[in-house]
Amino acid sequence: MTSTTGNALQAPDRAATPPLIRNPVLPGFHPDPSILRVGTDYYIATSTFEWFPGVRLHHSTDLVHWRPLGGILTEERLLDLRGAGDSCGVWAPDLSYVDGQFHLVYTDVSSFSSGYWDSQNYLTTAPSPDGPWSDPVVLHARGFDASLFHDDDGSTWMLSMTADWRPGRNRFAGIQAQRYDRDARALAGEETVIFPGTAAGLVEGPHLYRRDGWYYLLVAQGGTSWEHEALVARSRTLLGPYEPDPAGPLITSLHRPDLAMQKAGHGSLVDTPDGEWYLAHLVGRPYTPRGVCVLGRETAIQPVTWEHGGWPRVDGGVPADVVPAPDGVDAISETPDTAVDDFDAAALGPDWSTLRRPATPDWADLSARPSYLRIHGGQSPVGRLRPSLVVQRATARRCSLETTMEFRPANFRQLAGVTAYYNTRNWHYAYVTLGDEGFPVLEVLSCDNGRRATHPDSRVPLPAVDRLRLRVTYDGPAIRFAYATGDRWTDLPATLDATILSDEHAAHKVDGEPEAWGFTGAMAGLWVQDLGADGGFADFDQAVYRILGD
Repeated sequence: MTSTTGNALQAPDRAATPPLIRNPVLPGFHPDPSILRVGTDYYIATSTFEWFPGVRLHHSTDLVHWRPLGGILTEERLLDLRGAGDSCGVWAPDLSYVDGQFHLVYTDVSSFSSGYWDSQNYLTTAPSPDGPWSDPVVLHARGFDASLFHDDDGSTWMLSMTADWRPGRNRFAGIQAQRYDRDARALAGEETVIFPGTAAGLVEGPHLYRRDGWYYLLVAQGGTSWEHEALVARSRTLLGPYEPDPAGPLITSLHRPDLAMQKAGHGSLVDTPDGEWYLAHLVGRPYTPRGVCVLGRETAIQPVTWEHGGWPRVDGGVPADVVPAPDGVDAISETPDTAVDDFDAAALGPDWSTLRRPATPDWADLSARPSYLRIHGGQSPVGRLRPSLVVQRATARRCSLETTMEFRPANFRQLAGVTAYYNTRNWHYAYVTLGDEGFPVLEVLSCDNGRRATHPDSRVPLPAVDRLRLRVTYDGPAIRFAYATGDRWTDLPATLDATILSDEHAAHKVDGEPEAWGFTGAMAGLWVQDLGADGGFADFDQAVYRILGD
């Protein structure tokens, strides 16, 4: 096993392999990639929905190795997710660079059901990905998936999908553009619908590029499931009309259910300093053909060529698992499979996320006790204002998170442990609480679309245990929990269903209304509740994330 100490998986000095991009480059919950190159540095920004920090950012210098930088929207000044619904929050960010400033456009969606979206768009800027990020500029709320295009003449344009709430109308009513005045930090002029989409429907995710006298509009279509695609249209003028590529989608998995990577679509383009082009795009890896994608929507990269006549092409128009790296990339180092966090840093590392609120010391405290993370108990599993959940993404079909916990529950309202989590309605939880016997017990509880189920065969009395090791394991379609009071692990007998932790399972269907999907991915994390607000907390000494294999 390769072991690292710290907050993120770092590439070690190991025997090298050929220079290839192995997809997905960002495994686990990393959807809607916006890729950007500044000099020789590449960045990918991805959606984070109800999770803090908002807009997850990765950095690379070769398109092969990607290092997590954490999130951009780290403060409630930039993003307020209190009360955000499941799969609401930050959708499809866009990262661009002009005038020495990084520009981040993001949509904060507060609802999406019954044909409505409450989708407020914002813009924040910074001289560096490390910040400081400016107070957000409030943009329009006419639709989501906003992006900026900086034209050669110095003008900047904001693009987004156009939402139409009216019953019987096309809810995805086309791609609109409006000029953005960078000096005034405000939209200017009239909005114009520049592309209505095609018969595939559900046009969204616009990104605009200029090349050889053409404006190229890259959009997502077909929804976010098996029919998903990325399509290019072009025009001689920015405001259109745009002609769709007569060859069809730039990439899709629609007609290839045999492929390991499905749902190929929603993406953005980037060129290398040597003029090579690549597409960063969304994929999902179902456990069975067209089955559930427990790992969520992930990010892959494909090379793009420009054919005679000016259209961009992905080989075969389908996602490939392994593709050539750019020219001049050095041999590729092996990716480590273990990451250890001793909680010695002043802040949580970039692989951690928190639910609906930033990791502030009032509840996620790294200073109260050296080398421990103290989590003060928050609301119940359905609470959307003050949850106390700290997680990492599940990035492989077989992976685990283990920790050592010290916890002294004062009553049955105080719980602490480890979880396999998707959203407020779908999770598995192994926790310690105070039993009716008057001493702590370890129990397991599951929630499937809001229906809770206990697992009495996994109940373990802990009358004289203050320090407990806990482990949650994703084992393909199964979730397993284990505990140890010393060096020896004991598996709890309950084998739980991992497939409920998926977008497909979380989809909400109501007759006569548009289907509301889940959009995130499976997590593994540390969870603490104090339902009576009596001051309960748990101390976590070290956390170890392991990739066990696919």
